[in-house]
Amino acid sequence: MADITSELARFAASAEWDDLPDSIIHDTKLMLMDHIGCALGAHSTKRGRMSAALAENLGGTGDASVIGGEDKVSCDHAVYANGELMITLDYSQIVAGGHDGVYIIPTPLAFAERTGASGKELILAIAVAHEISARLGRALGKNAITSEAVRQRQEREHPGPTGNAYSNFGAAAGAGRLLDMTDEKMLNALGLSGHMTQILQYTRWAHTDNSYMAKYGTPGWQQTGAVKSALLADMGYTGDSTLLDDPEHGFTYISGFNYWDPDEITSDLGDEWIFNIRMHFKPYPCCGFFHSALDCFYSLLDEHQLEPEEIDHVTAYLQEEWQDFPSEGIAGLQFDPSHAFAAAVHDIPRGPLWYDPETLTDPAIERFKDKVTTAAYPGYAEELERDPLCAPGKVEVEARGRTFSAERQYRRGTNGGEAMLTDTELADKFRRNAEFAIPQQQTDRAIDLLMNLEEVDDVRTLMQEVTL
Repeated sequence: MADITSELARFAASAEWDDLPDSIIHDTKLMLMDHIGCALGAHSTKRGRMSAALAENLGGTGDASVIGGEDKVSCDHAVYANGELMITLDYSQIVAGGHDGVYIIPTPLAFAERTGASGKELILAIAVAHEISARLGRALGKNAITSEAVRQRQEREHPGPTGNAYSNFGAAAGAGRLLDMTDEKMLNALGLSGHMTQILQYTRWAHTDNSYMAKYGTPGWQQTGAVKSALLADMGYTGDSTLLDDPEHGFTYISGFNYWDPDEITSDLGDEWIFNIRMHFKPYPCCGFFHSALDCFYSLLDEHQLEPEEIDHVTAYLQEEWQDFPSEGIAGLQFDPSHAFAAAVHDIPRGPLWYDPETLTDPAIERFKDKVTTAAYPGYAEELERDPLCAPGKVEVEARGRTFSAERQYRRGTNGGEAMLTDTELADKFRRNAEFAIPQQQTDRAIDLLMNLEEVDDVRTLMQEVTL
């Protein structure tokens, strides 16, 4: 057997601030700002408000805050609510198509507030947590970062389940960092966290009408397992210390993943950081599968000043053809390209207002949705194999008796290239979300603290600005 679980535990317990490259520090701060902003924006929705209300109703020890809320609750309940708030709009930053952050960030954030940790300590905890999650995801074939790895993934008959069960190891590691765990305690925390993960529900969710509020996963609920794993391990409770080391009866088997390359986990661990390589900051609150096509659509609208009434038909070329668009429910609409294109053409500001009741009941929005169809982008798999960072998309718009066309290889928000969003654009996105939950003066102070988080002595200073 390998010694993967122990190596991850040693990495998590021993990583230091000076081990972090400047790019990792910068991207970690932006990730945190993006997720907190999305949580604030989710207060505009019924789903988000219910998640926050549940945590505040359950209450607890008052160790941690519900983002955008009024009361402090237990770590457990804060992590639940904040995870659900961060995923509600489907607007937060992703890693290779997976919402790692919503399954990770609430846990170290709550423990940083509980312990009065510094900004540096929080950044390190979040970075370590994401690195563990990204490496496990890569080993499971979820976030291949080389052309050869993409090719191997595409050749598999079935790629296995979609889900972020593996991110719970990272969440527990982030908490363990803030509890200053020894290697042994960290090992037990990781072993416990693997047992306390959710059943992967993506396949079920993808084959229903998606009109209900629950999505393909419940990141807040899963992280309550990470909270308990860390606290129990800190008290001496033991976990499965070889959970990641047994390919036949270990984590991959019990979670249903059918691909496993353990070398992807420990290779250059601690020397090379990979979690920000396939990072995407979302400019639109919807599934990333059609972001490139939306980029094309917005460019055509701007270039030709097209009005909704002039457009006869829109064909969006996506990763695959999208059929049977969901007709209702916030979670379903986030996977409905026709809704995204209708919101775009009617100048609905990008963000929570895409799911505002006034938007959802606007007859003009509904009429335009009937004009949108999708098709598979030709050669998408080959393009992805050529460059795993690309996400090609194309749009054809029939209007004024002619066809307008645009095509993109990289979607806006992709890290590391010309399409990446600037710090200013991400701060503006935070402001658009925050206006639904906190006063503008707090928003400005929160952005300043988040962008200079390494200088913050106590994370509770930040949390005061993102709560009421």
